[in-house]
Amino acid sequence: MTPMMMMTKEDFRGLGAPDLVYVREIRASDVLADVVPEESKGLKIDPKATLFAVHAADGERLAVMMDRETAFAAAVAHELEPVSVH
Repeated sequence: MTPMMMMTKEDFRGLGAPDLVYVREIRASDVLADVVPEESKGLKIDPKATLFAVHAADGERLAVMMDRETAFAAAVAHELEPVSVH
């Protein structure tokens, strides 16, 4: 059995594929912590919810979606190449 390899953000960025993005689970509380209070007015998200973030190879969060399928579809719709990470 091959051991699992863990890639750092630098390893991922070094792949040299500018259209490659990764999708991973993220806690809603982490997203809410990054939102400016004025921007969150009317935003109704359970802080305990699991969301799915699309990240650029350098780790920048590009988008947050309610489910994995939507996150992948959004990436593809923007001509990006999504991969899943855990």
